[in-house]
Amino acid sequence: MYRTHQGCILHFHPSMRRSIRIQSCDVSWISPFKHEREILFARSMIYPSFDEKIHKEQYGWNAKVESEDEYTQMILLTWVEYDQYIQQTMQISAMWNHQIDLNLIYVTSCCCEKDVNLTAHILTVFEQWKLQNNNEQKYKARINKFLKKRCCNHSINLFCIFLCQADNEKKVIEAASEAVNNGLPFVEKDKAQKQ
Repeated sequence: MYRTHQGCILHFHPSMRRSIRIQSCDVSWISPFKHEREILFARSMIYPSFDEKIHKEQYGWNAKVESEDEYTQMILLTWVEYDQYIQQTMQISAMWNHQIDLNLIYVTSCCCEKDVNLTAHILTVFEQWKLQNNNEQKYKARINKFLKKRCCNHSINLFCIFLCQADNEKKVIEAASEAVNNGLPFVEKDKAQKQ
C-alpha cells in the first residue's frame, strides 16, 4: 500500500459508512508493513458472530485499487454484502429499465433470499399495488410519520407498507429497521456507474 514516498487515499463507498455490521477499519489489514497501524474507524460490537464464515459475510469489507498514478493509489473500500448484491441488483434494475430504486431491489432481494425470479415477481406485484386504491397517495399523506423516524427512502417505506398492510405502527418500525439498523448500501451514483 505505501511505497517509500508514495501515499494512499482510502475512498469509503457509502456501503461502508452505512453498514452497522462493519465494526472497524484498521490500516494494518491492508498494509504490507507490520508496523503500520492506524484505526480509521471503530464501532462497538453488540452482536458478534462466533461463526467465522458468517462473520466474514456480514462484517467484512473489500479493498480494491480504484486508480493509481506515479505517487498515489486510491483504494476503494466496500462492504462485502454490497459487492455480493451489486451485480444481481443491477441485473434486476436493467429488467426495469433502471426505474426502480436500487435499495428497494436490495431489500426485496434480501427478503427473497437472492432469488432473482422471485425478486422480480414481488417487485412487479409491488408496482401494481402502488397504483391500486391510491396506495402511493395514501403514503404521501402520512409521509411525516416516516420522516420523523428517519425513514427517508420513500420506496422502502412504501414497500414496508406493502409487506405489512395490517398494522400502521409496524410499518413505520419496519421501515426504520431497514433504513437505519440494516443500512442501505446503494447510492444514486451506483446506478450511473453500472449502466
